[in-house]
Amino acid sequence: MRNLFSKQMEQLHVELIEMGALCEQAISRAYQVLMEEDPKAAQELRKKDAAIDSKEREIESICLKLLLQQQPVASDLRQVSAALKMITDMERIGDQASDIAEIVQTTHLKAPSEKIKIKEMAQITQRMVSKSVDAYVKQDLTIARQVIQEDDLVDKLFDEVKQELVQSLQNGTSSEEQSLDYLMIAKYYERIGDHATNIAEWVDFSVTGQHEGE
Repeated sequence: MRNLFSKQMEQLHVELIEMGALCEQAISRAYQVLMEEDPKAAQELRKKDAAIDSKEREIESICLKLLLQQQPVASDLRQVSAALKMITDMERIGDQASDIAEIVQTTHLKAPSEKIKIKEMAQITQRMVSKSVDAYVKQDLTIARQVIQEDDLVDKLFDEVKQELVQSLQNGTSSEEQSLDYLMIAKYYERIGDHATNIAEWVDFSVTGQHEGE
């Protein structure tokens, strides 16, 4: 019975890593289609969000089987419960990457200048997702808490983006419509950072039994 449980947990880890990789790709690709000013590529990215949704359902099924068939002990139960919470945040990360692609697809937005630090936001949030899933698989609190701290960097960058956009409007180098689109994209990346932080907090719960929100 325990061997079967271990095998199912290994499968859960594999599926979570795959879902995390899909989220990372979506975050990175959303930035690429923005910089390439490519509405067709943006449309393709939006279609790929279905793969993340499908992976969520697969993982949910594994978790429910573990809960119903294996009667996990307390520490195992926390891991399975945390995974169920994590995939909700991961699915939303996919949605927000798709939302960025939708802006590119529907507005034909020009690529932002390097002064608007969307690239940095994309890079950090992608790293946060990777590290949060890694922390879960390894049950590593140090990595999980690094992710939580990195959210401050994303928030700081979001504030910098807002300030730069205000200056661009004042200088007449960016239209109001374009600035609002850039702001929305930066906001989606800021939310992705929040979801990655949520994942890391559920890792903390799976290890310690305590959740940040409690």
